[in-house]
Amino acid sequence: MYALAAYLVTVTQRKEPMFNVPPAVLATVGVLAAVHAMRTLLLNEEQDFQLLLTFAFIPARYGSAGGGLPGGFGAELWTFFTYAFLHADLLHIGLNLAWLLPFGTALARRFGTWRYTAFMLVVAAAGAFAHLISHPGAAVPMIGASAAISGAMAAALRFIFQQGGPLGLWRGDPSSDAYQVPASSLIDTLRDPRFLIFVGVWFGLNALFGLGSVPIGAAQGQEIAWQAHIGGFVAGFFLFNAFDPVGSQSKYDARPSG
Repeated sequence: MYALAAYLVTVTQRKEPMFNVPPAVLATVGVLAAVHAMRTLLLNEEQDFQLLLTFAFIPARYGSAGGGLPGGFGAELWTFFTYAFLHADLLHIGLNLAWLLPFGTALARRFGTWRYTAFMLVVAAAGAFAHLISHPGAAVPMIGASAAISGAMAAALRFIFQQGGPLGLWRGDPSSDAYQVPASSLIDTLRDPRFLIFVGVWFGLNALFGLGSVPIGAAQGQEIAWQAHIGGFVAGFFLFNAFDPVGSQSKYDARPSG
């Protein structure tokens, strides 16, 4: 997984059209990096702890024990989104950025800035909700952009495998419409072996790291919120059509011919 993350960062920095990072994604990277730098460089341990209590997603906030947490009713709303801007350490943020750059780039090129931004916030909230229902009353804060990035990944898989799509740029296809090809339908996507293989590997990695078979950050007591990842992924997969300005292949096929 580490090697794959490093590879994705490397190819995203190339100059081919597929990897020219859109401003919306660069802004996302900048905000995530700035928040982490602020916490690391400007806040002491107590201040950082209070920030986590205020902006991390904590399931206990929605139970009887939540009254002692800062932020009140407002935090019950904003933490569905703000948790995604916080990361545990450089490894955590580095891995997330490695996945964000390729998949966020594909999505931002297709959706445009505002649709991309709204989509990422919605799938982040979906990931938090999945974590809430799978960890009722938990007092451990959840942080990280992984759920939102999982949603972006799921959405990108709806169109990157299409003929003439972004993957064609690997083969030297200079088409400027690669990110505007009609998406495959839900049924066709679920039947695509490439999609199934990718998702199988992705779910397998989540199982390995999330269930503790392969620890990450165990020395700091970190755990992978794999339920949130799955929540973001499922939301991204099924909500893609609601944000997609292009439409699906089935929509085009249904149009009467001239």
